[in-house]
Amino acid sequence: MDTEDDRYRAPALDKGLDILELLAEIDGGLTQAEIAKRLGRSPNEFYRMLDRLVRRGYVTRLDGDRYSLTLKLFGLAQLHVPVRRLVSYATPFMRELAEETRQANQLAVFDRGSVVVVAQQEAPGYWGISIRVGSHISLYDTGSGHVLLAFRSQDERLMMINEYSASGEHPTLENEFFERLDQIRERGYEIMPSAQTAGVFNLSAPVLGPDGRAIAALTIPYISLVNVPQAPEMAETEAMLTRTSRQLSKLAGADFELPS
Repeated sequence: MDTEDDRYRAPALDKGLDILELLAEIDGGLTQAEIAKRLGRSPNEFYRMLDRLVRRGYVTRLDGDRYSLTLKLFGLAQLHVPVRRLVSYATPFMRELAEETRQANQLAVFDRGSVVVVAQQEAPGYWGISIRVGSHISLYDTGSGHVLLAFRSQDERLMMINEYSASGEHPTLENEFFERLDQIRERGYEIMPSAQTAGVFNLSAPVLGPDGRAIAALTIPYISLVNVPQAPEMAETEAMLTRTSRQLSKLAGADFELPS
């Protein structure tokens, strides 16, 4: 007599989940034959399933014959409740940061191949640069994009870049770009002139999760404020930003300090 589990089996689904769970444990990917061997199946059993997982964006092919997970599952995990929770506990800190710095600030995440602004806080005075919630911004030439890439492994960086490039942007990335990401990771924040707006500097710092990866980037589009009493200079603003990012990282479960 069939058990309850046997009656509701879905062999194809089980096979796909087996592949995803296996690849999640492996750095560098596996060939089709290696996947079959580890799962105790024939390689032919996995050809269609791997093809569908690649076409749906959950798995990518490395060097022609190796399969590795993309970040699509991670992106799905960031949707809805987790993002709302992140925004909910970040909002009072972002509001306080805006009051202290007299500057606007925003929170961005990497979501399924896009860098998306999920929260923003207006500057308390008349002047400030703000970006609408829901805006998609560049991964390559914004402070937020740099920070989201910097606090990832090199393999994850390449997967994020591949997913982002699928949306239509294909810049040529030199070794200097990845060296810059390593420098950002070492010092704990990014500071760069805006590539979109003259006179603006992007000050960006990561919100880290328990595993040390950036789950979000907190960014101030800094402008020099004239005739604004007690408006902090850029260096002081950067210090306030990194302090706030550390606070948010601790709330997110990070148990270590960023570089000072």
